[in-house]
Amino acid sequence: MAPLLIIRAGSTFPAMIARMGDFSDWIAAGLGAPSVPVQVVDPRHEALPADASGVVITGSHAMVTDREAWSEAVARWLPGLIGREVPVLGICYGHQLLAHALGGAVAFHPEGIEIGTVRVRRTGACAGDPVLGHLPDSFPAQAIHRQTVATLPPGAEVLAANDVEPHHAVRYGRLAWGVQFHPEFSAEAMRGTIDHLAAELARDGLDPAALDAAVGPTPEAARVLQAFGALVEECCLRMRAGRQRPATQVAPA
Repeated sequence: MAPLLIIRAGSTFPAMIARMGDFSDWIAAGLGAPSVPVQVVDPRHEALPADASGVVITGSHAMVTDREAWSEAVARWLPGLIGREVPVLGICYGHQLLAHALGGAVAFHPEGIEIGTVRVRRTGACAGDPVLGHLPDSFPAQAIHRQTVATLPPGAEVLAANDVEPHHAVRYGRLAWGVQFHPEFSAEAMRGTIDHLAAELARDGLDPAALDAAVGPTPEAARVLQAFGALVEECCLRMRAGRQRPATQVAPA
């Protein structure tokens, strides 16, 4: 069985890694797909595998618009997987990279950084979606981003948004999704991120203490990872059943 790949596009701050692990660790813990092997691949230093049972692309402190060589290599790799209907989930940077790979455009957000526990609203297109359909009409989510999907790729459907970010969750075709919010972030991870960026946020005119105080749990958003893991497991089981199906018997003439 091909592994479920976590493409590590970046890492959190070293002090947070020492205390609570990295983005890829949080994602692996949230997926809950025990029958599918999980493999972390860092495209900045490793070759991209030819195949996968599913793919999750992490967030990053980098910017998609920098068009770094490793990032562009991932962008060229993704459409082939999506064309073969391999389930893909992009988170924050991964969401933006997915949109870029499929013909959309990424840019700095005109309103600047969105950070903290934010309120997100689902759209009508979210109903029945296998990964985000469980979300209530309005739900809290952890977010931190300076860039946004400014122009959606052809055929993309918006599944969730808020007053700041119009593309908080997007479906790109039948089995590919991007979320601008972070389903893998705990409240502790969000507070740690705000604390590490406190000086930068203050220079932007924000109040780090107020942002920290407003951080809360985001259980509905966190279940996006579990739903994606369950979808990958279901796809693997269907593929395995198809391969094990006995050959058709031909009646004698």
